[in-house]
Amino acid sequence: MTATTETAPSGSRGSQPPVPPGAITLTVQIRRFNPEFEDEPRWQSFEVPALPTDRVLNVLHYIKWYLDGSVTFRRSCAHGVCGSDAMRINGVNRLACKVLVKDLMAGNGKPTTITMEPIKGLPVHKDLLVDMEPFFEAFRAVKPYLMTTGHEPTRERIQSAADRARFDDTTKCILCACCTTSCPVYWTEGSYFGPAAIVNAHRFIFDSRDEGAEERLDILNDVDGVWRCRTTFNCTDACPRGIQVTKAIQEVKRALLFKRV
Repeated sequence: MTATTETAPSGSRGSQPPVPPGAITLTVQIRRFNPEFEDEPRWQSFEVPALPTDRVLNVLHYIKWYLDGSVTFRRSCAHGVCGSDAMRINGVNRLACKVLVKDLMAGNGKPTTITMEPIKGLPVHKDLLVDMEPFFEAFRAVKPYLMTTGHEPTRERIQSAADRARFDDTTKCILCACCTTSCPVYWTEGSYFGPAAIVNAHRFIFDSRDEGAEERLDILNDVDGVWRCRTTFNCTDACPRGIQVTKAIQEVKRALLFKRV
């Protein structure tokens, strides 16, 4: 994972910033904040040439490489797998590497403005870079790993296709925090475990090979657990992997009320 914090002079990759043929000019507004020198965030605008097929991450790279090397954000694989570049784009949690410029363009030839902000509910280190530690602390708290007893098996643990399908959806989580930081309860009550932690607990609670379901359910039955969910579906809408997050949370609630099925 890479957090691009180094400062590079404008035009450091060439004397003139490149303009690809067929490019349109975007107005990009980035919410800037450096807690070492500023008391409040501020907005900064950039005029950026981009192709409709460019990803928003490409736009950020252009700004950093050619316009302002101090702009800070996190990115890694750039293919929607690592979840590093989660941010609020036009007010919605998204992965910058998965959103295309053409999907954000204004219609009828109107000028296009793209806004970028850090995801909410987590401390901001600088600009679009947030401190993910509170998010991962909740993730670790639900014990997101296979828990078994007895001797280690001498062969793989057998599981039917139907048993595997039971939790298939929640195996897709890439820990980008889009769902958790789209949750109003998480914004206002930072002690809430959040959707991503519950999704990763779900993945093992309903795994037929696992023996730690009751322990995880006890953890999520806490005051900061699943009962904080208000079923707003923000988390499901925000998930870049299409996970039915709200459904998974409701299934964990049912497991607490009845039994793991």
